[in-house]
Amino acid sequence: MASSVNDPEIPVLSIHDLGILRDVELDGDTAVVTITPTYSGCPAMDTIADDLRLAFREAGYAGARVELTLSPAWTTDWMTEEGKKKLAEYGIAPPAGLSKDGGKVMLGLSVKCPRCHSLNTRELTRFASTACKALYQCNDCHEPFDYFKVH
Repeated sequence: MASSVNDPEIPVLSIHDLGILRDVELDGDTAVVTITPTYSGCPAMDTIADDLRLAFREAGYAGARVELTLSPAWTTDWMTEEGKKKLAEYGIAPPAGLSKDGGKVMLGLSVKCPRCHSLNTRELTRFASTACKALYQCNDCHEPFDYFKVH
């Protein structure tokens, strides 16, 4: 049930695919769901918590308690490969590389255009529609696109 809840900011991704679903424990007729926000203060957390409570209520549970955990901090390494594929199909370039491999990620890395798959892209701005994304443009097809930053 918890994995059926989608991220309200990227509706093609489940919270499982995004990697923020950390644990689900069933305690009688109550579910205890632990999630980790993509960053502190993420505005989607309240909506996700409401959607989780609704999903468990509709599945016949008397209630669901949603707990936020900030440690360890969420990382794009927790995203599923299926989630990264869904991002690209939705028009958002998925994170390139793993955060744990090199610490800081150089801003000049080539990012593949999710539309034409060219690596001939450039960053327009470090922050896009959400703090997790940067705005890029493809120099070949000239289309702008969001890039889900590695962190």
